[in-house]
Amino acid sequence: MSQGMKLQSEAQTPRRLAAIAFADIVGWTQLIEHDDAGTAHAWGWLRTQHLEPLARQHGGRVLKLLGDAVVIEFGSTVESVRWAVGFQQRLAELRAKNESALEMRIGVSVEDVLLDDLGDLVGDGVNVAARIQQLASAGEVVLTSAVHDFVVGKLPFTFRDLGLKQLKNRSRSVRLYRIEANPDGPAGSAAAPSRSASGFDSRPTLAVLPFRMDGTGDEDYFGQGMTEEIISALAMNRSLLVMARESTLRYKSRTHTSTEIAAETGVRYLIEGSIRRAAQRLRISANLIDATTGWAIWSRSFDGRLDDLFEFQDEIATSVAATVDPHVQQAEISRVRERPTASLNAYDCLLRGLALLHTFDPADFAAAGGMFQRAIDLDPRYAQAHAHLAWWHNLRIGEARSSSETEDRARAVELARRAVALDPNDALVLSVGGHIESFLNRKYQAALDMFGRALARNPSSAWAWSRSATTLAYLGRGEEALERIRRAKHLSPYDPHEFSFCTTEGTAELVSGRYDRALDALHEARRLSPGCKASLRLFIAAAELAGDTELARQQAAELLALEPAFSVTKFGQWYPLQPPHLERLLGALRRAGLPE
Repeated sequence: MSQGMKLQSEAQTPRRLAAIAFADIVGWTQLIEHDDAGTAHAWGWLRTQHLEPLARQHGGRVLKLLGDAVVIEFGSTVESVRWAVGFQQRLAELRAKNESALEMRIGVSVEDVLLDDLGDLVGDGVNVAARIQQLASAGEVVLTSAVHDFVVGKLPFTFRDLGLKQLKNRSRSVRLYRIEANPDGPAGSAAAPSRSASGFDSRPTLAVLPFRMDGTGDEDYFGQGMTEEIISALAMNRSLLVMARESTLRYKSRTHTSTEIAAETGVRYLIEGSIRRAAQRLRISANLIDATTGWAIWSRSFDGRLDDLFEFQDEIATSVAATVDPHVQQAEISRVRERPTASLNAYDCLLRGLALLHTFDPADFAAAGGMFQRAIDLDPRYAQAHAHLAWWHNLRIGEARSSSETEDRARAVELARRAVALDPNDALVLSVGGHIESFLNRKYQAALDMFGRALARNPSSAWAWSRSATTLAYLGRGEEALERIRRAKHLSPYDPHEFSFCTTEGTAELVSGRYDRALDALHEARRLSPGCKASLRLFIAAAELAGDTELARQQAAELLALEPAFSVTKFGQWYPLQPPHLERLLGALRRAGLPE
């Protein structure tokens, strides 16, 4: 084949950037000679029961199985390193339990690779990984400098520079690093001080790509400004790790695919957008993409005027930041459902708990509490895990699931305060703390102070807006409550907690004396979450106050079927609605036929 034909053939061969891990068994020849069948069986068991499932959890795909080795492709460089260190730790645990005697060494490389006619990846990425692994000792992971540069600061490991190494059949030397696991050490400048490595390194990572201007390029400054605004708004969310703007500027030209960017940066999600100008009108489109698959999770367009440029930018940034959060959370929940429960980390446990919490099925609810507790056991400094378990105990009281209200109340308060102590800058943590001070302790001003701190730290937090609205409704400040719940709905129009937004809206309309509107809002809450007793109690009262006694009595019978021990007097003793609104509510419940 001529040189020209060869170059043309290679140009037509599909290429992509890939992180490649090569792992082999140490001392394979001696092991086989000593016990051929036993060694082969042990390797097969280890590969199918531990190596491959763990690789899949990190987005890995087995490319080749060799006699004593395996080659795995990862969509993310960061995930490839997480897998390599995690698998070596798993091997150490298995050896400590005498469940496996095998030891392995792993090399990780990231390179431009080719897809051959048989669908196999070939090229330097594969070859280098296979070569550098030979320079590792048992239990070690070695990386090329390219991999090191991608992951340093993102993972809680230290790296030993091994210098330039000459690899077999390569003309150029390669700089290598060896990982020295340091789970309790710093994870880089982005690490939250309240989180240990087990919680920190599992949070979803996100990058905002420079928004591009459709048309002339003389207004690129506006696209860059839009990107900065969104990054600033997202950075206030303690559930996400957001890449700095300087790290994404190189993708302004859009010559990389989303999966290539994921491999280079280690992020799981991307936000990209475009800006179109027509005279004084602006249209800005934003998309949230799962970077490992290239699929769009959410998209939205915003229309405004150039005259209101800065206000428009702020509105979009706040809206994107609020809307992205629940969509990323749902994507993460879908991702973690595929993992075996035995290998969940603290963040995974939190997600599984959230997926179960608001089905209001008794078994799901109990399992959710167990998942939150397991998250705390795995990471005792995980502030959000403490907050969600506090919320779970709070719901046990509010949903009449508690066998000891005194114990649940004390536990909820203890956990909520511990969460705030662990991370006083997390808006969700502060919001849970504020609600519990209001709902369980009736310390309304303390609660409002906490909500104020939450919103100062993250103005995009729909949770903070909605929970603060609930406290205002308890105080009879219906109009203020409605304004805040409208804000929460505007920020997060498809929020998984929308049923609670509607419940608060109904409460605010009740204390404002607009019973028909209260009935409409509470009917929507019931539609969104039929198992929620909090909205059902209020719905009964709203129906009675709106003059529909037949509906109120029908719903009262449903409540008694769900909560046979319900008593109007006992409910009034703990429900935090303030006079004179509480007396009006209790009177309506009595007239609906509920027992005294």
